[in-house]
Amino acid sequence: MTESFPRAWATIDLRALKKNLSQVSVHSPEAQIIPVIKANAYGHGVEQVALALKSSHKKFAALAVASLEEAMELRTLGISTPVLLLQGFRNREEMELCLNHKIEPVVHSMYQFEHIQKYLQTEILSGVGRVWVKFNSGMNRLGLNKEQALQVYGDLHRHPETEVVLMSHLASADELDNPAAIDFTQRQIEEFDALRQQIAESTQGPVQGSLAASSGILELPQTHHQFVRPGFMLYGASPFASRSAEEIGLQPVMTLSARIIAINDVYAGATIGYGATYRCKQNTRVGIVSIGYADGYPRSAKNGTPVVVKCQGGPRRTGLLGRVSMDMLAIDLTGMESVKIADEVVLWGRDLPADEVARYADTISYELFCKVTKRVEFVYTD
Repeated sequence: MTESFPRAWATIDLRALKKNLSQVSVHSPEAQIIPVIKANAYGHGVEQVALALKSSHKKFAALAVASLEEAMELRTLGISTPVLLLQGFRNREEMELCLNHKIEPVVHSMYQFEHIQKYLQTEILSGVGRVWVKFNSGMNRLGLNKEQALQVYGDLHRHPETEVVLMSHLASADELDNPAAIDFTQRQIEEFDALRQQIAESTQGPVQGSLAASSGILELPQTHHQFVRPGFMLYGASPFASRSAEEIGLQPVMTLSARIIAINDVYAGATIGYGATYRCKQNTRVGIVSIGYADGYPRSAKNGTPVVVKCQGGPRRTGLLGRVSMDMLAIDLTGMESVKIADEVVLWGRDLPADEVARYADTISYELFCKVTKRVEFVYTD
């Protein structure tokens, strides 16, 4: 393999990432921003994404990750920005790692609170920095119930060097056209606001809150509060099934590409690929592309899933033929005589929204991004 002829590669446009970040500020100008870079920055490369965000000159309250391992990776990379640990710690040892490395834990269960409580009772220090108290407002995944959240927030609030933020997560804010989802989201918002008010009355002071992720940032200004947590929108895909990323002002960050490595003429009636799932209705010019499910392209992609071929006559859209193999897939080049060996094929990204591809594969573009494997060469541009 040479640089001029990579087998499969992902181009990560860091300028697009920064432009998407600016959209967070446009929609929530009063809130502090916490970019979510969990899961290797949604498959885009955590080191490069974190450094690009830092170079954007935006002031962040923190960077958010899912696990302590992800948080410590940022510290190993020399990134000193505070880190919000979305799943919190699992034991006292992990709690102490958080306190020693400016990692801000989410308390979503009482066992975590008990560890912090014991620490505050036995250590000379009177605080533990910033702690996030997660309230289960209806998603029923992680979070304290109302009585527990009141207790935990109130106890932590009594320590003057401990900053406490109440947070929750919306389950259905991305379903703009679903009346049931809209009602459910409104109930979550009301539950969160009622708890904030109750805490404010009991502590006789303002309560900092965080409720909005990408969907809330874009469509629900009443959820912005003091902190917003943009995740998926940073990477240029739409959180809404009914609205494209372009429509909401977002630019794709990842473009996944591969090459034409063979061109075959297949007669009408012949089949293509494993399981013979596609039978040619006419004489068909078939292109074989150097990417498959071992590279992260979804095996579930159906016949006709769109791709874009960059050829001498300009970008041409066509579709998949047959099943995706481990290392290859087939596409229809009938009537595209200008296409030749080594031409680039875009699987998603510029010229082809990942959201559109995901629908053909019965998944979401979040999963597409996260599943790109190490066999794919990553190229960063800014």
